[in-house]
Amino acid sequence: MIWDFLKIAANLKKIPRQGWVDKLSLNHPESVADHSYSMAMISMVISDMKKYDSEKILKMVLLHDLAEAKIGDFTPNQLSKEKKKLLENNAFSEIIDNLPKNIKSQYLELWQDYQENISAESKFVHQVDKLEMVLQAKLYQQEGYPKNKLESFFESAKKDIDDPKLKELFTKIINDN
Repeated sequence: MIWDFLKIAANLKKIPRQGWVDKLSLNHPESVADHSYSMAMISMVISDMKKYDSEKILKMVLLHDLAEAKIGDFTPNQLSKEKKKLLENNAFSEIIDNLPKNIKSQYLELWQDYQENISAESKFVHQVDKLEMVLQAKLYQQEGYPKNKLESFFESAKKDIDDPKLKELFTKIINDN
């Protein structure tokens, strides 16, 4: 029961982030698990600094891409938002199906909150998702990948990040040599 959940979650370590494959033709891009870990670190520090509900935020971060362990990582141009949401919701339900009822209902509530972008915490996690993407893009740029191939990642995040602390970090990342 819990073992099945953990096996599926561990599969995220094998799922490459598709955007890096598509835009940079990387053979070994970061995995979805790498991305989630980095998001968790960003979220932990910033949410503790701002006295947000860190537990809720960290759980949401760890769950936000869990469905990709079953369906893979799709970029926005590969699937419509509606189709992706349907696939992810079905996969997520299957993944948590055998967990104890109280945990299952808690995770489902967090998942739905994130999917619908309802709470302040989910809005924060969506922005951290974009900020982490910018951080990774900047790291790839510093490894020698061309900035022009990364620009769409920077621009996408720039318009979606409005939290003052995350915006400040975004600016520091972008301006880092």
